[in-house]
Amino acid sequence: MSAWSERRGLAQAAIGRAARRTRGQLVGATRRLWPFGRKPSSRLLFAPHDLRTADPTTAGDFYAGYYAFAGRTVRTHGESPFDIAPPTEAWAEALYGFGWLRHMRAADTAIARANARSLVEDFIARRRDRNDIARRPAVAARRLISLLSHSPLLLEGADHAFYERFLRHVSRLTDRVSLALAGAVEGADRINGLIAITLAAVCLDGQDARRKRAETLLSDELDDQILPDGGHLSRNPRLLIDFLLDLLPLRETFAARGLEPPRGLLTAIERMMPHLRLFRHGDGALALFNGMGTTPPDLMATLAAYDDARGRPTEHAAYSGYSRLSAERSVVIVDAGAPPRGGYSTEAHAGCLAFEFSSGAQRIIVNCGASRFGPLELRLAARSTAAHSTLVLDDRSSANFGMVLGEMRVVSGPADVRVARQDGADGPEWVASHDGYRRIGATHTRRLLLARDGASLGGEDEVALTGTQTALPAAARFHLHPHVRASLVREGTGALLALASGEVWSFEAGGMTIAIEESLFLAAADGRRKTEQLVVLFDAVATPRIAWRLSRISAANPRAGQTLAAALAERQGTLIDPDHDPEA
Repeated sequence: MSAWSERRGLAQAAIGRAARRTRGQLVGATRRLWPFGRKPSSRLLFAPHDLRTADPTTAGDFYAGYYAFAGRTVRTHGESPFDIAPPTEAWAEALYGFGWLRHMRAADTAIARANARSLVEDFIARRRDRNDIARRPAVAARRLISLLSHSPLLLEGADHAFYERFLRHVSRLTDRVSLALAGAVEGADRINGLIAITLAAVCLDGQDARRKRAETLLSDELDDQILPDGGHLSRNPRLLIDFLLDLLPLRETFAARGLEPPRGLLTAIERMMPHLRLFRHGDGALALFNGMGTTPPDLMATLAAYDDARGRPTEHAAYSGYSRLSAERSVVIVDAGAPPRGGYSTEAHAGCLAFEFSSGAQRIIVNCGASRFGPLELRLAARSTAAHSTLVLDDRSSANFGMVLGEMRVVSGPADVRVARQDGADGPEWVASHDGYRRIGATHTRRLLLARDGASLGGEDEVALTGTQTALPAAARFHLHPHVRASLVREGTGALLALASGEVWSFEAGGMTIAIEESLFLAAADGRRKTEQLVVLFDAVATPRIAWRLSRISAANPRAGQTLAAALAERQGTLIDPDHDPEA
């Protein structure tokens, strides 16, 4: 019955997408044949801000023929970058999205302005918007936002002929994005497209009718996709950053034009801001769940400046499926929800009940994170349960992935996720269970208790079996941040974790053997970093429940500059010899 439901769901998704694509084609044909077309705009009334950080030195790289996008650098040797074979699709999407104009605007030099105008004029004159990647709705929407935002760079000192060509191109691009939205554009791409055409309708003259329609569509879409707790249907924290970086300038643009922003826009921003704070560790980075990778600290600082409330972060996002426990300097962030389904699951991970833990500005337990531009094998491995700090049964993932309509989506996974939390006398306590392993007759329950002083985190992992298994291999995995150095003590039944801050924490699992294995951290600012993980292996039939504990045994060390090896050697003696007096 389950397999039949999945097949029926896939068939319905394919039929729905085909119907929307056909509808879009019919709408497009009607508009092209209709003799009373929309009059193109003749004036640009306002240029919205671009909140994304710019690097003026990058403009010099462009002038020298070096174009670095999506982790790859291409040298053009004097040719147009649009004539170069792109190394990856992500590189091409960034090129045709024109977000790189912000670097040239930041340079604020005559050479940068002339180079930017030359590239845009080449793109327009040679109709490079007919390129397959340039025509993609998400890429076209990003290009529209970029051209509007950086129009002062392109139009300052330009002749009237270029001004008219630019406006005609922007008007035509607005029509194209609007037309694409009548077809099979879903999820985040649909929100981005609606933001783009709403922004264009506010910035260009003669667009009042389009603006009113776009406002309604954008408000409705934000109400549909942004959950009541501020999360997105995809459960991807990174998308909230992307949305806010475009929605905040849109709100400003409405105000600058003396127009009332749509209510759906304002409420979406109000919901997303505190939800984003739920994921924030003491170092400002966001927890690595469901597609979140490297946290851009500059962008987070920008968003913080726009955060009017600046109150406490959301502690339990029931709709999105996340929880946050905090005590003194310690923070625990947990994935407490089922994975999204359908088109919203293209970046979702199999990390149900995974957690991250930090003390002050130091992250200790993390997940591997997401690799957006790496090879397919690495991207898929990062989505597996083993890449998260949670329990893995029978070396399987708690959610399964499959290719649907050309996208790697979640096709099955936890359906029944139950969560409870309370703030007790000993500190915040959390318990949750999921049925992602129901196919092998197992349910995973995890309990967490964060001490009120933040000095310890206790956990339990329990496996309830419904079948007659004779053995079920299990592995409790705890991935460590690259700045944490681990060392086994007490013949492998304990581990010391030395932090760069000088703090030392101990880890134990009720006398069970602990192993240190290799891991990979995909969210470092300088790319992938090798790291380690603590692994507790056991048989879930013979030992259905394990208890483990993280305890701080040394506060931040004023001699944190000493080698970690020396700190480990010093603290090992403290842990091994309970009679040792550290003050002696």
